[in-house]
Amino acid sequence: MPACALALLFGALASSLPAAAQSPVAEGQKLAFDRSKGNCLTCHVIKGGDLPGTIGPALTDIKSKYPDRNDLVAIVYDETKRNPLTVMPPFGRNRILTDKEINAIVDFLQTL
Repeated sequence: MPACALALLFGALASSLPAAAQSPVAEGQKLAFDRSKGNCLTCHVIKGGDLPGTIGPALTDIKSKYPDRNDLVAIVYDETKRNPLTVMPPFGRNRILTDKEINAIVDFLQTL
């Protein structure tokens, strides 16, 4: 088979394969910045995000504020359990985000 035909064949095969999955951190950032899904920027300042809100605290130094990852998962899942007066939506309880999506967002938040 000529080299040109072989290159075209490999190129066609490569383009038909699914793209590599994003890392959980990259997926979490995408969700956190997505105005129709995680929507964290509506209320929080997050480094790298555009047009943040200021209703909630700035999301910085998260890993030192929440050394136990499970505490942060619980907050994103349903902050009303810890703080009944919060305005933060219960993303997990209301099925706005799946457990996998919440974990990806937490992975991202822990990098801040």
